[in-house]
Amino acid sequence: MARTKEFKEDQVLDKAIEIFWHKGYNGTSAQDLVMHLGLSRSSLYDTFGDKQKLFAQSLRRYQKNAQDQIIELFDKSENIKETLHDIFKQAVVESLDDRITKGCFMVNSSIELAMHDEEIAKIVKSNSQKMEEVFTNAVQKGQDLDQISKSNEAKVLARFIFNNYSGIRVLARTGERDKQVYDDIIKALFSVL
Repeated sequence: MARTKEFKEDQVLDKAIEIFWHKGYNGTSAQDLVMHLGLSRSSLYDTFGDKQKLFAQSLRRYQKNAQDQIIELFDKSENIKETLHDIFKQAVVESLDDRITKGCFMVNSSIELAMHDEEIAKIVKSNSQKMEEVFTNAVQKGQDLDQISKSNEAKVLARFIFNNYSGIRVLARTGERDKQVYDDIIKALFSVL
């Protein structure tokens, strides 16, 4: 008779996101995973396969959750420019409050692994394409409502916005604590919008 799992995979993936985000893929050992996730090695490997597969599943979950949050904000928004500003302000707050300078899990993964791991590279590329689409749709909505300048195409602005958003997350990873640095970036970005 097969044993039933005594854990929920989504909860385990959320815990895996935490440790991989904090330590990175290469810095996380199998023992770290066993200890942090509270699973035996056999349960871990029977359910998720190897460390790389667990990492990829964790990154996909992180991607979906992050994208869903931003999509929901834009869907509910009556002022896209204000919503964009709120998204950037939140990124700055998270960056300044982040005492372990973990940055963004997706950005970190792209830097650490995308060049060497084809599956992670595909996830990162998929994320970039989806975020570009999300920001393009939001900017177009903002332009249609005369909330965002029409001096550039929506897709051009979306790429610029996403690049700046990712850049703030990289800056956070370096441990930058000067709020003025972040404020200057946001000010310059919004001068274009």
